[in-house]
Amino acid sequence: MGITYKDAGVDVEAGNRAVRLMKQYVEKTFDGNVLSGLGAFGGMYQLDDGNVLVAGTDGVGTKLKAAFELNRHDTVGIDCVAMCANDIVCHGAKPLFFLDYISTGKLDPPAAAEIVKGVARGCREAGCALIGGETAEMPGFYQEDEYDIAGFAVGMVRREKLITGDHIKKGDVLIGLASSGIHSNGFSLVRKVVSMNKETLNRHIDTLGEPLGDALLKPTRIYVKTVLALTERFEIKGIAHITGGGFIENIPRILPERLRAKIDLNTFERPPIFDLLTTQAQMDIQSAYNTFNMGIGMVLAVDSADVQDVITAADGLGEKAYAIGEVVAGKAGVTLCGG
Repeated sequence: MGITYKDAGVDVEAGNRAVRLMKQYVEKTFDGNVLSGLGAFGGMYQLDDGNVLVAGTDGVGTKLKAAFELNRHDTVGIDCVAMCANDIVCHGAKPLFFLDYISTGKLDPPAAAEIVKGVARGCREAGCALIGGETAEMPGFYQEDEYDIAGFAVGMVRREKLITGDHIKKGDVLIGLASSGIHSNGFSLVRKVVSMNKETLNRHIDTLGEPLGDALLKPTRIYVKTVLALTERFEIKGIAHITGGGFIENIPRILPERLRAKIDLNTFERPPIFDLLTTQAQMDIQSAYNTFNMGIGMVLAVDSADVQDVITAADGLGEKAYAIGEVVAGKAGVTLCGG
């Protein structure tokens, strides 16, 4: 048996249990305007004018270790924005604004400026404003040459255009939008099989066509403008952002009860970085698709009659789009076929 995400120090089930334990406290704070509980991609709060605010918060995770080693800080801010903005747009909301939080052992002004440069670039890609943030210097808590970054975003959508997955039915088709690479998930496992040192990260890998560090630090793709354009033209019934937990954890989050996803692994391209990592970790298919995005960053559920039109429109917007599976009757979950 190969290395699992749990072996790398990340226990997904413990995370799920923590959420279940938290719910009793979180739900006591809800008022009549709250539309979502824990588990949705974004938190939803309805305003009196019929608009719904959708909020999300996230960080970059241990991908930062590669940035530290290579002293390259201008892309992790893009990742931070992407992790929040992509969650928000899963509900059809347009991101309005973003705030960042950077904590470090010793403030390095040029590095901090590079981080925020990436945040600003990500905000431009997501079409939102960077309206503020916080930088905390915490000596003795972080090493002097290390930092953490997190972000918070708020978007808005009309209540009647809110995407929840409630109308997904058996026979609907799942369309995958290609990822740009690993994005910002699974890096604890990556670090288990790849040495995070300059020599390893600067080594050119023929199968990747670039140095390993470049492949690992490739920014998370921001899908906001594409998804918003598609929702204007088609009925997109549900959207899943493929982040931590991969296909297995994220696709079921948009499916109604007694429905599951059937995914054909032969329908989309798998970037070579995933073959390299899963081979070195000796991961089985189930574990791989429960850890990484494996080449698909977003999954959209649409009516079978709209599939080709949506794919053509997505291609025209600069995305690689594939019909990767369908919604079938059954217990909540994901069935992986082929591959």
